[in-house]
Amino acid sequence: MEEMEVEKEEAQNSMSNFETQLDAYDFAAPQAGQLVEGTVVQVTDDYVYVDIGDKSEGLIARNEFTDELPKEGDKVQALLTGHNAHGPVLSKRKADSKKYLKEIQNAWKEKTAVDGTIIKVVNSGFEVDLGIDKMAFLPISQADVEKIDKPESLIGVRSKFYVERLYSDNKLNPVVNRRKYLTEAVDTKRDEFFNTVQIGDTVKGTVKSFTSFGAFIDLGGFDGLLHINDMSWGHVARPKDFVKKGQEIELKVIRLDPAEKRINLSLKHFSEDPWIHFEEKYHVNDIVEGKVTKLTEFGAFVELEEGIEGLVHISEFSWTKKINKPGDMVSVGQTVKAMILGYDIQAGRVSLGFKQTTENPWDSIGDKYAVGTKVHGKVVKITNAGAFVSLEDGIDAFLHADDISWTKKVRHPGSELAVDQEIDAVVIECDPQAHKVKIGVKQATENPWKVFADEYKPGSTFEGEITSITDFGIFVKAPNGIEGLVNKSNLTDDKDVTFEDAVAKYKVGDKVNVYVVDVKVEKEQAAFSVKEFKKKQQRDEISQYMSTSNDEGDGAYTLGDMLKSQKN
Repeated sequence: MEEMEVEKEEAQNSMSNFETQLDAYDFAAPQAGQLVEGTVVQVTDDYVYVDIGDKSEGLIARNEFTDELPKEGDKVQALLTGHNAHGPVLSKRKADSKKYLKEIQNAWKEKTAVDGTIIKVVNSGFEVDLGIDKMAFLPISQADVEKIDKPESLIGVRSKFYVERLYSDNKLNPVVNRRKYLTEAVDTKRDEFFNTVQIGDTVKGTVKSFTSFGAFIDLGGFDGLLHINDMSWGHVARPKDFVKKGQEIELKVIRLDPAEKRINLSLKHFSEDPWIHFEEKYHVNDIVEGKVTKLTEFGAFVELEEGIEGLVHISEFSWTKKINKPGDMVSVGQTVKAMILGYDIQAGRVSLGFKQTTENPWDSIGDKYAVGTKVHGKVVKITNAGAFVSLEDGIDAFLHADDISWTKKVRHPGSELAVDQEIDAVVIECDPQAHKVKIGVKQATENPWKVFADEYKPGSTFEGEITSITDFGIFVKAPNGIEGLVNKSNLTDDKDVTFEDAVAKYKVGDKVNVYVVDVKVEKEQAAFSVKEFKKKQQRDEISQYMSTSNDEGDGAYTLGDMLKSQKN
């Protein structure tokens, strides 16, 4: 009986311990909304069974494993969403989302980068998938380190982003920044480049873009400059002739400036500088042959060989012709001959001349066109001061307006000359050093002023024609065509008569008798007088009457009588 009592007591104690253990198990069982970790016990076509220490295995839908499907024995984390007839219902996706939300919050606080994919273009920016169905906004200004011309080009780009701001109204809406991450990454790579690369090293890069002065080379997120002058030792007209966009090339590092973050690269430094051997091949006064590579307003560049280029200044084009544009004489690509006038190896410059390859016609011009030489030429240009007359190819003489006519006052040469008109003239000045020849048309004929001066000495009289009337007198043309001035003071001797009243009696074309006061041949000036003509006329009449009176022996007729008769 006692044994039965003992067995009964032990059974009751055992049941009590089991219930206690069961109560303890129930108390420690995971609750809905709690993250749990379990062991995969089975994988079927629809579910992954996980032992989380509950009364039965939990179920996770197989499609929630978007990356790699777990194997039996693997540990997985999930969120307990509740229970159903089959046991605990688990969600790996929600667990991952909850974990990732915390990671985003930590990234914002600790300023670390998170992964994401740009999936959509929205107003003023992009939508970025941070994973587990969490979207963020990426402003377009923070999407890249360079200007974005085509926003659609970033769709699908997976990158790292900094979390700039978090908004919480029962959900997380982050604003992210890709530009900052890329800038830091580029700075890190650039710093590493400056720390490891030295001048003279060879590096690889990709041609990124072109400018008028060269090409930018992508060296791994940061740029180096391949200047147009460093593409070749020779002349480079267009950078695109040497490298292509997107082309991967090797280059020499020729300059590093960490402070300014500048990197200069070169293609030409893979070969030897041709200027090193310049003096072995070229000397001053050598006649060389080259190709015209470029024309400017001030001259033409001529390539003697790759890397050796000289300048022919426009003043060195011709001994005789005035060249307004280099293109009037040479063209790009033309093979030409020139003389080396000088060079500077340090500066990489050669001065060339075209005209020095031919004889200088001005060396013998003094003999050919000595003063007094009669010449025949054609008018090639008319200016306000005169005209240029071609005497031969490249030799133009200047004909001043004052040297066109002895008798005419030529105010504009165009009134007397025309382009292409052929004329005869005389050389009146020749200056070979200044490259100047002056000619005169009037000098080819006898000077009418000298003829007039020989024929009409001061005191002579003649009848001339009034050619113009001015405020200071009247101009009278002599029989041989020269003109002289009757000053207003020499127009009348009557002090009571004003110049205006006196000159009113005359008009252009009238004939008038004048007295020659003075003739200056060198200055082509003559002074005439109407007043003196009348005085001379009176003197001649007095002399005539006096002579007549003496001849007749009759002194009854006196000077007073003559004056009275003139008044009448």
